[in-house]
Amino acid sequence: MAQYLIGVDVGTGSARAGVFDAAGQLLATAKRPVEMHREDGGIAEQSSEQVWGAVCASVREAVSRAGIDPADVAGIGFDATCSLVVRGQGDQTLSVGDPAHPERDIIVWMDHRAVGQAERINAQGHEVLRYVGGRISPEMETPKLLWLAENRPDVYAQAVHFFDLTDFLTWKASGALDRSACTVTCKWTYLAHEGRWDAGYFRQIGLGDLADQDFARIGQSVVDPGTALGRGLTADAATEMGLRPGVAVAAGLIDAHAGGVGTVAAGGDATACLGYVFGTSSCTMTTTRDPAFVPGVWGPYYSAMVPGAWLNEGGQSAAGAAIDQLIQLHPATAEAGALAQAAGKSLPQWLADRALQLAGSASAATRLADDLHVVPEFLGNRAPFADPHARAVIMGQGMESGPDSLVALYVAGICGLGYGLRQIIETQAEHGAPIATISVSGGAGAHPLTRQLLADAAARPVEITECAEPVLLGSAMLGAVAAGVYPDLRTAMPAMSRIATSCAPDVASRRVHDLRYAAFLRLQQAAREIRQSMAGLAG
Repeated sequence: MAQYLIGVDVGTGSARAGVFDAAGQLLATAKRPVEMHREDGGIAEQSSEQVWGAVCASVREAVSRAGIDPADVAGIGFDATCSLVVRGQGDQTLSVGDPAHPERDIIVWMDHRAVGQAERINAQGHEVLRYVGGRISPEMETPKLLWLAENRPDVYAQAVHFFDLTDFLTWKASGALDRSACTVTCKWTYLAHEGRWDAGYFRQIGLGDLADQDFARIGQSVVDPGTALGRGLTADAATEMGLRPGVAVAAGLIDAHAGGVGTVAAGGDATACLGYVFGTSSCTMTTTRDPAFVPGVWGPYYSAMVPGAWLNEGGQSAAGAAIDQLIQLHPATAEAGALAQAAGKSLPQWLADRALQLAGSASAATRLADDLHVVPEFLGNRAPFADPHARAVIMGQGMESGPDSLVALYVAGICGLGYGLRQIIETQAEHGAPIATISVSGGAGAHPLTRQLLADAAARPVEITECAEPVLLGSAMLGAVAAGVYPDLRTAMPAMSRIATSCAPDVASRRVHDLRYAAFLRLQQAAREIRQSMAGLAG
């Protein structure tokens, strides 16, 4: 009998499902939008019920499109953004913001309401911070929990469960309260290498009640990604998904980590390849055999992506979102958007195609942006400075107002992301976590221009794997392990993923990128110094 696996990915704006065979071939996908509430103050909220509904609808449609018998689905794996879900007794949703909207029970990863709490935690300097690059981020869960306790104490007190979004999904699917070592180690300060929470940390930062309750609300059972949970799909979840009860449900991953699982072992050695998940934000995933302590880069995390290995996680708080923001700043956006629509393309796709047309090749397109330099830190610097206050720098923009000047700005923005990636790679190498190649996943890295510019700017070969949906594939690999199709994740990864193409850095472009990278570093430093001087004036 054929065995099929389902991977589910919940990103910032959508829930997607993919059906795979045991060799990792993608048979079908489906997608549903996920709504988000935004307001000033860095607020970003979602509804877990709406997310779950989008997941179930995506699974039903993907299975239908694949044309398979639902009874032949052996396992399902989940990944999601590192967002905080707050649940009360039973299935009660609890508002994380406006009490008039109890359905908005998710503080989204990109929500920065807890910047002040993160700064206080960092000032206290607890030992566990060594395992998050020395500084905790407001994107992580303990600052968000502290914000909730201080600003919505009624909601905090009512909460029975605090979930990372991935663990919420596996709970809804299986009824199991086990947490993934990926989520709680990377975003909650769980010490997976010691198999424990640090009670002293929670008491020090003002969340001692969680320790007093023996961590029941945030997870008493922590298991490796791919571990089979409970008795598989519950009857209710199976009905909602159109599957049979008992399908193996795997402990999940954060979405970026699923992209890493789906790509980094395609060439055989996961420790030689950096996984670069290029979406709304970007994440870098570096696997090491021994722990590497890299200032400003999250980790080292044990068993957070590949069980038994260590992980360093960097990235950029805005990547695809930074390019979107950059495009919107230009006077030719409306004109270029109309041209893109007439051509049946998205605006970024049209800009990339136009850059190739103007320059003749992807590497030559860099020269379109000779006068333009961008440090695209619109939402802060995730790595290697862990600085949520950093902001973007655009240098060299003149009075040009035509579509081709927007093309040049777009190219400069992609190069800026590449230089940020190079900075992370070089910082990690200096601290014992070198890599040889980059494997790119995520929709923003799909265009040939983008891939080549990243290779040139980061000065490393860029690999693209065969599967067009490597994040979904990574989650399907979890389902394969939970179902016993493969004995473990280390076996499943190279068996289900293969390299399709590779872009080597263009030798002729090396000097221009070295010069532009040096300019990037100077602009980044200047912006930091100016911000510090102005902060001193305000004091």
